[in-house]
Amino acid sequence: MPKIAENEKNPIGQITLIGLCTDICVISNAMLVKAFLPEVPLVTEEACCAGVTPESHVRALEAMKVCQIAVR
Repeated sequence: MPKIAENEKNPIGQITLIGLCTDICVISNAMLVKAFLPEVPLVTEEACCAGVTPESHVRALEAMKVCQIAVR
């Protein structure tokens, strides 16, 4: 019998990501979550993250937007 995914039993309404390095750990985790739970809305809080440089922070946020991850 196939195992039912936890998200099917207890649906997740939204996932919000924050973190230290937008351009390293935040974007990496955002892409993993999006791959495994594509139907769950995913949000990154721009003011609760910082990149290695201001430019890399902005680039990471733009890359997430292209992958249908909301940035607030």
